[in-house]
Amino acid sequence: MSTEIAQLRTALHLAAAGVPVLPLRDGKMPFGNCRVCAKNACGGRPNMKRAGTCHCTAPCHAWAAATTDRNVVTSPLWMAAWEQAVCVGYHPGGARLTMVDLDNAAAVAWARESLPTTRTVATTRGEHWIYRGVMGSHNAVRPGVDIKSLMSYARWLGPGAGRMADLPSAVRVLVVREETTPARGEVVSSLPERVTWDRTVATGCRHTEGYVRTGLERGLTLVRSRVESGAGSQAFGVARFLAAQHTACPGPCALDAIGEEIVAAAVSVGVPESYARRAVVNGLSAAERGAA
Repeated sequence: MSTEIAQLRTALHLAAAGVPVLPLRDGKMPFGNCRVCAKNACGGRPNMKRAGTCHCTAPCHAWAAATTDRNVVTSPLWMAAWEQAVCVGYHPGGARLTMVDLDNAAAVAWARESLPTTRTVATTRGEHWIYRGVMGSHNAVRPGVDIKSLMSYARWLGPGAGRMADLPSAVRVLVVREETTPARGEVVSSLPERVTWDRTVATGCRHTEGYVRTGLERGLTLVRSRVESGAGSQAFGVARFLAAQHTACPGPCALDAIGEEIVAAAVSVGVPESYARRAVVNGLSAAERGAA
């Protein structure tokens, strides 16, 4: 069996299982855009970060071209790409997956100590750990560790071994890159006037104001206590815990106002606002997904 046929069979098998695929060329890279799509002149595919109007039938735009459509995978333009492809790529986020790319033995050892066990795929230098769930993709979240999920592609190296686990918070918090407390007087943010939670903005919450405020103040104290490091991770945990208390409420519960107070607490101890906000948003959304 030729390499081209083997790759095409693998791609079709994955597509049938709901995993979006794309051909990868030398260097494990996607194929470049066609002349019509060069420099995103077409506007970009609709499922890219900045949605466009392109409906190109060629495998342009890297991960955004990944598809589960058998007719596309076997179309003339894609077949021409398969003839030059060196391997099959896939879009983890499109399959509702997150892949933790461990690039060396040290990274693998760290994962075995720090992350929940899940399905693993051996690579030439390390391992891919696959979790069920999606998040933003980030490179170099720690030495030898990349996260590939939404808006990224990965090389298909086989189904792996082991039972796949749900995406844990221990992976999500890796994207919160923190800085130690800045020098006295340094400006790290320009937060707007502080938003506070009360019953007037949470008309559908089933909890008393005292209950919510007590839990929130305890959480804010935990965040503010991380004056050296860890405030961003703590903000994620507090946001997730507090949001989980409201999953049975008819709503609205004004979780955005709770989130703003947590962001302000993290910023007050030196976490850059963008990182603090990302941690809190991830925490709030993690609680919502857990209740789904």
